[in-house]
Amino acid sequence: MSSHRERNKDDTQFWVLKLMQNNPGLTQRALAEELGMSLGGANYCLQALVEKGWLKMQNFSKSTNKLGYAYILTPIGIAEKAALTGRFLKRKMQEYEDLKAEIEALQMDMVKPASPKEQTLPK
Repeated sequence: MSSHRERNKDDTQFWVLKLMQNNPGLTQRALAEELGMSLGGANYCLQALVEKGWLKMQNFSKSTNKLGYAYILTPIGIAEKAALTGRFLKRKMQEYEDLKAEIEALQMDMVKPASPKEQTLPK
């Protein structure tokens, strides 16, 4: 995945699958709040994952709320979540290494003494 848009899509799908796996009864509104997205965006993402076959919707059997659904990961969804997790982890590890190198470079700049030219004041 090379484009920023594809990485964002991967990240969103990863977080949705992770949250739904940990809490199948999470409402779309709660999911949207958790991910910092609109309710419509959460609905769109959930529907896309249902259409892909990664999630299935089930009514709560004993719910008094007729709109209460559980989002269950399918076997394909579990496999896709594992693949997304691997890509997410690889990307985050690279970001960590890049950040660590940047911090080390900044620390070296702080320690390095100024050259004689830099110590003179401008006229």
